[in-house]
Amino acid sequence: MKFKILPSDTLLPHFSIQEDELGKRMADLQEFQNTIQDFTFYTSSSVVYSSKIEGVEIELDSYLKHKLLGVKFLVDYTKKADDLFEAYSFARNNMLNEKNILKAHKFITKNFLRASERGRWRVSPMFVMGGERILYVATNPEQVKGELVKFFADLSLLLKNELSIRETFFYASLLHLIFLNIHPLNDGNGRTARLLEKWFLASKLGDKAWQIPSEKYYYQNKNEYYHNLQRIGFEYDTMDYSKTLPFVNMLVACV
Repeated sequence: MKFKILPSDTLLPHFSIQEDELGKRMADLQEFQNTIQDFTFYTSSSVVYSSKIEGVEIELDSYLKHKLLGVKFLVDYTKKADDLFEAYSFARNNMLNEKNILKAHKFITKNFLRASERGRWRVSPMFVMGGERILYVATNPEQVKGELVKFFADLSLLLKNELSIRETFFYASLLHLIFLNIHPLNDGNGRTARLLEKWFLASKLGDKAWQIPSEKYYYQNKNEYYHNLQRIGFEYDTMDYSKTLPFVNMLVACV
């Protein structure tokens, strides 16, 4: 495949896992028995850990009681996770093309961005802070739309082509990575990128891919997650995608 923005296929032969091993791991995941209840259970875990990566204080046990048993908590405790859950539910039933990613972003950011900034690509400079220092300088605002055109062209190409299980994991992680590097939103980029990765897996591998504990793994290995992002480069225009594999390999490590 000829990509416009994703790193070339030269990286794929060095991907850490072989097709038969990954196929066995995926076969061990159970098919959904009660579709709604199973999706609720596994997606509750996904949204809790994706939220916790961003510093939201929410615990899985409490959130499962909230979603499955109807236990009432203070609204402030569950609202950001509930918003993210709504975005996952939307993604389960809709292709995450450009229009629908922006719709998902509206759900995700309902309780922490102004209405004028929800569901819109950014038009201002963006950098990522870590403590009191800048960790990463994102795409210049005038580049965002052009980079997104290339990103969605590559996504469309991947969706049209048949992929092996190994290729599906590889490209799902690359989509996550490139979206984060473009950083096209004023906030909620990480949560949106992790949702995009999970949706792509499910679109290729079926409903049981929603139970892959990627968000939990990233949270439990948060320092490594951010380190593997940072090793690729400090500024968007100087990204070195030859250093991508440690990040990509994290996704298969969680299965």
